Amino acid sequence: MASHIVGYPRMGPKRELKFALESFWDKKSSAEDLQKVAADLRSSIWKQMSNAGIKYIPSNTFSYYDQVLDATSMLGAVPPRYGWNGGEIGFDTYFSMARGNASVPAMEMTKWFDTNYHFIVPELGPDVNFSYASHKAVDEYKEAKALGVNTVPVLIGPVSYLLLSKPAKGVEKTFSLLSLLPKILPIYKEVISELKAAGASWIQFDEPTLVLDLDSHKLQAFTAAYDDLESTLSGLNVLIETYFADLTAEAYKTLIGLKGVTAYGLDLVRGAQTLDLVKSNFPKGKYLFAGVVDGRNIWANDLAASFSTLKELEAVVGKENLVVSTSCSLLHTAVDLVNETKLDDEIKSWLAFAAQKVVEVNALAKALAGQKDEAFFSANAAAQASRKSSPRVTNEAVQKAAAALKGSDHRRATNVSARLDAQQKKLNLPILPTTTIGSFPQTLELRRVRREFKANKITEDDYIKAIKEEIKKVVDLQEELDIDVLVHGEPERNDMVEYFGEQLSGFAFTVNGWVQSYGSRCVKPPIIYGDVSRPKPMTVFWSSTAQSMTARPMKGMLTGPVTILNWSFVRNDQPRFETCYQIALAIKDEVEDLEKAGINVIQIDEAALREGLPLRKSEHAFYLKWAVHSFRITNCGVQDTTQIHTHMCYSNFNDIIHSIIDMDADVITIENSRSDEKLLSVFREGVKYGAGIGPGVYDIHSPRIPSTEEIADRINKMLAVLETNILWVNPDCGLKTRKYAEVKPALNNMVAAAKLLRTQLASAK
Repeated sequence: MASHIVGYPRMGPKRELKFALESFWDKKSSAEDLQKVAADLRSSIWKQMSNAGIKYIPSNTFSYYDQVLDATSMLGAVPPRYGWNGGEIGFDTYFSMARGNASVPAMEMTKWFDTNYHFIVPELGPDVNFSYASHKAVDEYKEAKALGVNTVPVLIGPVSYLLLSKPAKGVEKTFSLLSLLPKILPIYKEVISELKAAGASWIQFDEPTLVLDLDSHKLQAFTAAYDDLESTLSGLNVLIETYFADLTAEAYKTLIGLKGVTAYGLDLVRGAQTLDLVKSNFPKGKYLFAGVVDGRNIWANDLAASFSTLKELEAVVGKENLVVSTSCSLLHTAVDLVNETKLDDEIKSWLAFAAQKVVEVNALAKALAGQKDEAFFSANAAAQASRKSSPRVTNEAVQKAAAALKGSDHRRATNVSARLDAQQKKLNLPILPTTTIGSFPQTLELRRVRREFKANKITEDDYIKAIKEEIKKVVDLQEELDIDVLVHGEPERNDMVEYFGEQLSGFAFTVNGWVQSYGSRCVKPPIIYGDVSRPKPMTVFWSSTAQSMTARPMKGMLTGPVTILNWSFVRNDQPRFETCYQIALAIKDEVEDLEKAGINVIQIDEAALREGLPLRKSEHAFYLKWAVHSFRITNCGVQDTTQIHTHMCYSNFNDIIHSIIDMDADVITIENSRSDEKLLSVFREGVKYGAGIGPGVYDIHSPRIPSTEEIADRINKMLAVLETNILWVNPDCGLKTRKYAEVKPALNNMVAAAKLLRTQLASAK
């Protein structure tokens, strides 16, 4: 019985790639240094899977930034602004597309389906001259082969690539991206031919868009693409991999009808209903790569349940045609539980990171082949039983409080217009008030202080003194820049979710449980294993300290319940909305304590609300109902004069704008600049928004510093569709990943642009 892994984490067990990338970007190391780190990581991953007994090992899932950007490079689809003149795409062009450079902005970045991973959105149009410009897929296959590992090269499928793209600037929004299929397929054929010549016997096309709600025209594109590729693919075994949700009956029919395809990879964790489609109709002689090991979470697989599912499938597809697989790439989980030295043994026994999931996949495959490891299965069953019965998982008081939420929609008593009037009387802000999103640069010194405090190398008094000094520096800088509503810079926080999870019950934390978010940015998601409550105030001391340093309004900074949920590894033994309501009640306690402490502006970030939206439209309404309700629970008890902000970033918000309005926040700051001001189109189309709103005026994920004139131009575009009295001026997102040398001039230009517009608006009266 064979086994397969869809993809594997790239950063390395100790984030080796992250540090190599940042050293290269800072010009502290060479391209050769970066390539060596990458080659060592790839070699280690391939050998690990080979030693574990995995038969179908992926290659070309490693990336220096993002796999969709890799496909853009392969196709030579470089936007003209990057000045690429043909030939093999090098690091300069590649990283300019990803991060921007001194003269041009980066390409748009958005969420990869409903995960916290981000991809770089291709910009396409009728005039793009596609060419085979990156041989990475073939090079990595050859690299693995030289190490004695025969891999399955992985490519983003041609149809999914186009469906995940957007029309380039200047191209009609109605332009059919699928019309470019005949232009990109010749390049795919070149890649396939080179892989065949290099000795590949299998190839994997990731076509995850098949799980979306696709009309017949889009489904037909899959049929047309693989019809065209059929002769080139002859002699290869072809796997089409889908993940993250069920397939509709129409999509499943399209998938199993594709020509030249040998095998189908299905997510049977998040797509459990697809099982019924397989049981009712599976093509004879084809392979099923059954994704029964969860690639999106860190809980140990219930081996007995998975084995039972696989036995059912074996009866349908045949013993020789069933391959045990992960549900999706393991990119979305942490790397190796072996590196976790501080988790207690009980919780550790409940978990499996990427390395452990590889072992689980192989154990299931061997069990199906009649070589069941009884000791391994018994230990797994004991861990499953321990988790179900552990008293640390359940808190009856929390469950009662969450159950009591039913029957109320938890809205504030006064409408937003009246609240804004009351807040303005108290805050006395100018028109186009300026603010930032929360975090300021996390310097090496600041990271050292936090690290030494955690390691008990400095006293709590020394730690508090150092953090207060950092807050004072950030407050003074904002006053010097003349920003209107200040933040304390979050120097005490390494991560916006981790910080809160560390102070809430029901959470566990890892030392090295890092997961890639984008580029070199890694996050360490908390693990929600039990009922959630707040034992004591979490942010009141620091917010009050910061407010005492200035007469200007100081924002209290919190992470909202939906974002804490969506950016954590969440317990899978109860519905997600129940866990979210528990978190909402904990944040509600914090909001009310901040208000009592004299904090008049409180920001409750819901950066990940859109991210959790189910991939199926039929499931949107239920998710949005409980997600929006959870946010309202957090602040339903505050006075009219307390201004509630929220923040959202890096997603497409236009399709949920009415739910955003229903959140009933007083002010929303929202990503806008990196996505070509796509957000503004919803207001041009007539949506009325009466609360305060701050569409981001510059992209903080690029080192580029925008000019005053550029920012003023963005604000003018906003003023064309939004009322002057509700518009705020702010960056796209928090500033923690930037350097002060970038932040100071960018914020200075932002404030100057706001003042310029105020003067122009005043003189126009």
